[in-house]
Amino acid sequence: MMIVNSNNGFYGIDLKLFKGCALMDLPHPTWLRTFEAATRLGSFSAAAAELGLTPAAVSQQMRLLEKHLKTTLFERLPRGVALTDMGKAYAQPVRKGLSDMQVATAGLFGKTKRQQLKVRASISFAALIIAPRLNEFFANHPHIDVELSTFVWANRFQEGISDVDIRFGYGDWSDGRVTHLGHEFAVPVCHPDFLGNFQGEPTLDILAAQQIITIHGSESDWPQLFQQLDLSMPVQARVTRFDSSLMALQAISAGPGMAIVLESFAQSFIQRGLVTSPVTEKIAIRPAHFLVERDGSERRDEIRAFSDWIRTIYSDTAG
Repeated sequence: MMIVNSNNGFYGIDLKLFKGCALMDLPHPTWLRTFEAATRLGSFSAAAAELGLTPAAVSQQMRLLEKHLKTTLFERLPRGVALTDMGKAYAQPVRKGLSDMQVATAGLFGKTKRQQLKVRASISFAALIIAPRLNEFFANHPHIDVELSTFVWANRFQEGISDVDIRFGYGDWSDGRVTHLGHEFAVPVCHPDFLGNFQGEPTLDILAAQQIITIHGSESDWPQLFQQLDLSMPVQARVTRFDSSLMALQAISAGPGMAIVLESFAQSFIQRGLVTSPVTEKIAIRPAHFLVERDGSERRDEIRAFSDWIRTIYSDTAG
């Protein structure tokens, strides 16, 4: 295609080059709109009612469309019409084309502007809590786009990285609006097959003596659990350390050993049978997850929507 500088051009494109092009042979848009309605609704009468036309006008437009395309799109039956094979083949791209134009027009010129929200969370919270349920948020807020990023540990906002953080701690941050998401409990977990290596019902000290996994920042969980159960802390053969609950759960679900992880994080792995909790005891965790909204002149609608949603789903998960 040649780009020219001509008074006859359109955005710099020589329109003479379009002579004989298939683009010039497209049917009238009104016919295509009527055709789409008739194929979707299954009758000329229903299409006429939707478009504010008479059935005779719809029938006339479809005859003009068929004449233009030099093919039969509808079989005229004693009661109603039915698409021919060619009509069925043509209906799908016409419907998609009109739908694409509608979406593009609404997105670019509609009253509802798309809103952008940047959310940051730990890799475990992002992967195990937010990501699996994010479509629920989109279903209720289709005009909000979410950019989700992760961190290992964060205690302040970084410029341009996020509008909202999900942080784990005591809620003593001063750089935003802080909302407590609920009290936390942790549970010991292991692979279901791991229990089969022992006769009877082994106690936690016997299980933990083989191999335990600790998570950065939660090293005191094991001593706390043994004190709670009035058991002596065993001398472990091996201790493995990870910086996230997600990695600990992946390791446990693939082999031997035990870990103590937040119950909210372990739920999906337990439900899928990838791990199991060999005891009923839980540990009450003092730190908790908080939603932190970046300080600003006003609380944006998309931040308020996400905050309300995350509080609801996390209270259900952690509860």
